[in-house]
Amino acid sequence: MNILSIDTSSYVMGVAIMRDGQIVGEILTNTKKNHSIRLMPAIDSLMKECDVSPKMLHKIVVAKGPGSYTGVRIGVTVAKTLAWTLNIPIVSVSSLEQLAWNGKNFDGYICPLIDARRQHLFTGLYEYKNGSMEAIIEDQNIQIDEWVLKLIELDKNVLFIGNDVPIHQETLHQKLGNQTVFAEKLDWNPKPSMLAFIGAMRDPEHTHSFVPSYLRLAEAEANWLASKETSK
Repeated sequence: MNILSIDTSSYVMGVAIMRDGQIVGEILTNTKKNHSIRLMPAIDSLMKECDVSPKMLHKIVVAKGPGSYTGVRIGVTVAKTLAWTLNIPIVSVSSLEQLAWNGKNFDGYICPLIDARRQHLFTGLYEYKNGSMEAIIEDQNIQIDEWVLKLIELDKNVLFIGNDVPIHQETLHQKLGNQTVFAEKLDWNPKPSMLAFIGAMRDPEHTHSFVPSYLRLAEAEANWLASKETSK
């Protein structure tokens, strides 16, 4: 079975190909360049390098968010288009869960986080048990002080992981003290190879009805709704 995985939910753009449970190719970059321009050439290049044609693909796995609104939309749109065109299954994985897997060897809770601006986080709480990543607290968009209050009640150390950890590291350490553990920089990037591994174990979704997990409205939509409410 050949699986193509796609992640553009943050500055990281990643694609990977898994063949019969083995990663045969992977491209990963962490830059502020335009995913909409670079994603399809990256997929095309990787498939050629791995001698995989579109008709040889059996499943598409995509990071469904949360994260960058535009980034999530790009990855999901390409994934759905490929799945529909090739008539193959599509599987989505939480961008936060994908990141949490980088900390699977940690003895405690794993807290992947993505900065959501204005002192908010996209985050959740996970724990690795018996070969699977279990959600202890579901993914959410939450104000950092409110999130810290939830974590203080826990009786385990928490591993914070992700490229946006430095933005909130001082606040987390000040308020949680010795409860905080920060992942090594090598584990900050979400890995498309891990995305393929997770997706290989999941059941497919309906291509048309599958929607991304934004966890909040786009800023333009939120502003429009606010203006409508004010006009009343």
